[in-house]
Amino acid sequence: TTVWTDGLTSLDRYKGRCYDIEPVAGEDNQYIAYVAYPLDLFEEGSVTNMFTSIVGNVFGFKALRALRLEDLRVPPAYSKTFIGPPHGIQVERDKLNKYGRPLLGCTIKPKLGLSAKNYGRAVYECLRGGLDFTKDDENVNSQPFMRWRDRFLFVAEALFKSQAETGEIKGHYLN
Repeated sequence: TTVWTDGLTSLDRYKGRCYDIEPVAGEDNQYIAYVAYPLDLFEEGSVTNMFTSIVGNVFGFKALRALRLEDLRVPPAYSKTFIGPPHGIQVERDKLNKYGRPLLGCTIKPKLGLSAKNYGRAVYECLRGGLDFTKDDENVNSQPFMRWRDRFLFVAEALFKSQAETGEIKGHYLN
């Protein structure tokens, strides 16, 4: 089988490598796989990129009946590239005026294909329904079917409308 990228990338260099497989003691047909990835695969300082690359879509493979991430070891050199968030949970709680309970939020789905207007509608329904915040999926940026500025305007409208109707401060995290 040939794909259009054959010969265009250094794919072998960036593949994850399973370097050991052990059976799970006392369990039939269950195994622990040890997988390593080259650091060049990940953007420095991006926890999101690292986790999306390692566990993102793998957990959605239909061929896998069960999958669990047991352990993740990050080399110290890569860990040092993480400078941390610009602020912590307290700032988010202060912005949303929510204390003494978990913050409730969701990622808007489907992640691709919605118009900006329908995206704003989904944000409104989620916030009006009781969530504290919504967020963009990592794949949502400024595609032709939903430009960032248009999404921003419809999301802002959804925020203002849901806040007016619920009397609560609401939030949305845009990419």
